[in-house]
Amino acid sequence: MRSISIFIISLLASPLMVMAADKPANLDQLLEQVKRERVIEQEQNRIRETEFLEARDRQAELLAQAKADLAAEERRTETLNDQFEENEFKLAEQEALLQERSGSLGELFGTVRQMATDSRAVIESSMTSVQYPERIAFLTELSERKQQPSIDELRELWLVLQHEMTHSGKVEQFPAQVITANGEVADRDVTRVGVFTAFSDGKFLRYMSENRNLVELARQPVQRLRDQIEDFENSEAGVLKPVVVDPTRGAIMALLVQTPDLQERIKQGGWIGYIILILGAIGMLIALIRFVTLMRMEHGVKKQQKSKELNMKNPLGRILSVYSDKIAQDVETLSLKLDEAILRETPSIERGLITLAILAAVAPMLGLLGTVSGMIETFQSITLFGTGDPKLMSGGISQALVTTELGLAVAIPILLIHSALSSKSNRLIQILDEESAAIVARNAETQTLQRDG
Repeated sequence: MRSISIFIISLLASPLMVMAADKPANLDQLLEQVKRERVIEQEQNRIRETEFLEARDRQAELLAQAKADLAAEERRTETLNDQFEENEFKLAEQEALLQERSGSLGELFGTVRQMATDSRAVIESSMTSVQYPERIAFLTELSERKQQPSIDELRELWLVLQHEMTHSGKVEQFPAQVITANGEVADRDVTRVGVFTAFSDGKFLRYMSENRNLVELARQPVQRLRDQIEDFENSEAGVLKPVVVDPTRGAIMALLVQTPDLQERIKQGGWIGYIILILGAIGMLIALIRFVTLMRMEHGVKKQQKSKELNMKNPLGRILSVYSDKIAQDVETLSLKLDEAILRETPSIERGLITLAILAAVAPMLGLLGTVSGMIETFQSITLFGTGDPKLMSGGISQALVTTELGLAVAIPILLIHSALSSKSNRLIQILDEESAAIVARNAETQTLQRDG
């Protein structure tokens, strides 16, 4: 085939060579050129014939060689097919053996993934994650991977669980970022009591598992508890000190934010609650004025009882002023004048008591009015929105309960104060009656002695 290709190329190339030759100048040169080219062409044809004959003789040899190569490849194909079938059978046996031997490892892998997932949820909600946040990344990777865990990873999982168990029972102090009540991020020294309570600078902290941050409570507990944790923070290592622990891991402390204080309670009572408080303030002011006045009257009366000089600044002195030893008075006239003087002093002694009694009676009535108004608002909310959302009804219920509480809180003290002031005023009036009766008795005795003498 190669010789035939060369022959065809030579035939195509010969005209090109003739055309490329130099043009003859005369006929003799043309004849010589034609002879020379004829000889060259004959030589080329002879070479081509020789090559063609050689190629024809080699075709049989090449064909035999190709057939031999084909037979060898066919035998090799049969050998490879037999080896492939044998290897496929061995592979099936090895896969069955692998499946049998890795059955327990598959269960182990599922158990490890489940344990890593559960442990990650526990550690994410644990307060120790603020101090050791790197454990969560390892547990997340282990719970989401699809390959069998290695021995080192199994050991690391056990160490993470042991680490959490160990540090959940310790009291530790470490630096951390704290979100203050104003929303600012501050670097502080945080004291952690297990996984239950954390505090810093005398203020309780709450752990936010969503972003793994410590947040300062917007509303702190009573001062007594804050003093206790501040004393615990400043104590030396190894010294036993009492400390506050929230067993709900911050849930109870978080409820303090939602618990309304006194001012919010008053706002829940609405305008009726403010009226009750105004009446209570008026009642307390009246009670304070009357208490001071009665105390001064009582002091003046007792002082007048010990003195013979009349003092017109106290009720007893003004009553005694109607009697004079220099003026002869019969018993009936003197008794009437003393009764008149006592009746004149009684209103000033009992002033304000009726007002206190009215306020003590009106305050519960206003509380009942607030209760009715709150229940009306609650039923209106139920009519419009149903009972699906309790927050819609909480406003009316709060007003209903808070106004009743305010009414009773105002009425009970005013009622007790009214009772105490009534007793004090009655005691003063009794003293005046006793003194006037003594004057009448002495005057009657004097007149009797004068008649007998």
